[in-house]
Amino acid sequence: MREARHVHVGKGTPCELAVLCLLAFAVLPLGVFTFIPGVVGQDQVPIIKAEVMSAFVWGEDSASGASSSTLQDPLTGNAVHSLSYAGVEVTSRIGFEGVSTEGVGTFLNYTTTIINSTDSTLSVRYGGISVDGHAAAPLLVVPAGKKLNKQERKSNPKAVKLGEIHCLTSGFLSSENLFSANASSQVLSVAPRTALTVSSVIRDPRNYHSVLCSVDGCHPTGTMRYYLRVDDKDYVFVWPGRAAVYCGT
Repeated sequence: MREARHVHVGKGTPCELAVLCLLAFAVLPLGVFTFIPGVVGQDQVPIIKAEVMSAFVWGEDSASGASSSTLQDPLTGNAVHSLSYAGVEVTSRIGFEGVSTEGVGTFLNYTTTIINSTDSTLSVRYGGISVDGHAAAPLLVVPAGKKLNKQERKSNPKAVKLGEIHCLTSGFLSSENLFSANASSQVLSVAPRTALTVSSVIRDPRNYHSVLCSVDGCHPTGTMRYYLRVDDKDYVFVWPGRAAVYCGT
């Protein structure tokens, strides 16, 4: 059992990817200053406000009280990362699949379960995700049975139908609570003594050698980092691409 590092970073707007990048590359105690929105003239000095929030990074040791561990899925044998703190356990696993038989690219995904063993209701918000330092936004996933009109297709050329993502249709990912481009600002709740599973899918933002194949199979290269905000804490998971589970067809 390892402990997770408890770091302090600046609080900006919700779901701000800059926070993820700071955690991903520095992972050190630091203060981040944010500009307060407003009208500022050329000769005026902008007001800078510093706020503090907490983040737990899987695998980082500290005396914060948060602990990180690796579990094993009893059904598949796949690795599951776990971060626990003060009655809250957050587990993580990642997967991947090709965009399509005709298309080029890779879908990367994560599924995360928040187990609430406290007596209070928890809020869960989308945080951010990056691959080798390249920030990526969630896919716009079109629910089954829904069709985009001409204007929607034009403004969302990379929208993907839910049925085209096998990691969703196979059950590897939860489609019930999916953070997609049109729902990334959604706030979910976890009632006391219950659990909630959320998922998200991105298109690999890299254009170079993103998948490596050998006699042992194929897997994404590089490192994937993402975080979710549970109440006022960020739970950060760092995964090597070789640990991603292939959940395609």
